[in-house]
Amino acid sequence: QVQLVESGGGLVQAGGSLRLSCAASGRTFSGYAMAWFRQAPGKEREFVANISPNGGYTYYADSVKGRFTISIDNAQNTVYLQMNSLKPEDTAVYYCSARAGAVIYTKTTSYNYWGQGTQVTVSS
Repeated sequence: QVQLVESGGGLVQAGGSLRLSCAASGRTFSGYAMAWFRQAPGKEREFVANISPNGGYTYYADSVKGRFTISIDNAQNTVYLQMNSLKPEDTAVYYCSARAGAVIYTKTTSYNYWGQGTQVTVSS
């Protein structure tokens, strides 16, 4: 089992930045592909970004490309999401997720482990 705990959410003005963290415990962190998803009120959970276990491959949703950066620190068992130039439409609960293996996917059903989520609110 892998336990994931997100932190770093909050309220920020449009154009501002936040860095989300996802701390993993329970098993060896290396060997797990990681991803961030988000869910706004009344909407389905959507893919934001993912990263391969060694950090060599990343992929982003078009809506965040060039503004968000995902990174991984295997020594700290933590994955990060640096969010810059935030927009009101980025407002959502952000979830960290993990799956065993090196292949990265964009579907929620591909991930076995989920955190509890952290709220990000961007005011205009």
